[in-house]
Amino acid sequence: MTATEGGANDGGAGAGSGAGGTGPGGDTVAAVVRQWRAVHPDLDTGPMEIIGRINRCAALLQQAEDAPLRRAGLSRAEFDLLGALRRTGHELTPGELARETFSSGAAVTKRLKQLTERGLVERRGDTRDRRVAHVRLTDAGRDLVDGILPEQLAYESAVLSGVDVPRQGELAVLLGGLLGQLEGRLDALRA
Repeated sequence: MTATEGGANDGGAGAGSGAGGTGPGGDTVAAVVRQWRAVHPDLDTGPMEIIGRINRCAALLQQAEDAPLRRAGLSRAEFDLLGALRRTGHELTPGELARETFSSGAAVTKRLKQLTERGLVERRGDTRDRRVAHVRLTDAGRDLVDGILPEQLAYESAVLSGVDVPRQGELAVLLGGLLGQLEGRLDALRA
């Protein structure tokens, strides 16, 4: 097992700081890193400490799910679609929604079907190209997003409450820098 394989079923807590984590024995990733260092003391496990913790945090957040969204009967992915339509303020094509939400076209199509059946979005065909659809929020969809967003943000604040506000800002800047780099060059790294 590598540190980046820390799935939601592993024991342990969230991300600590440094290789030792916070508290006795550190976090789950710290334990994995110590094991790899014992097996391969000559290898730099520094990247594993960062990427492993990012992956572990993501797994734990996905496992916990988003309570306000769950109560509204929405998945995070469905809320992301509704949110993209709300924050852009205009109709989007399924392809544009896929780009906005970092989803595949097939996943967007499936989610749009479910949201349409619930009366939260509606589609209209393009007058010039029958292959193109335009999607917009219904009044019910807009009301749902506007009602859930403050509650969702409060939930996310509670999740982050163990990290003081200045450190949250630092973390946001650091993650933003990493994300910007990955978005700009990940395709080159895959080659």
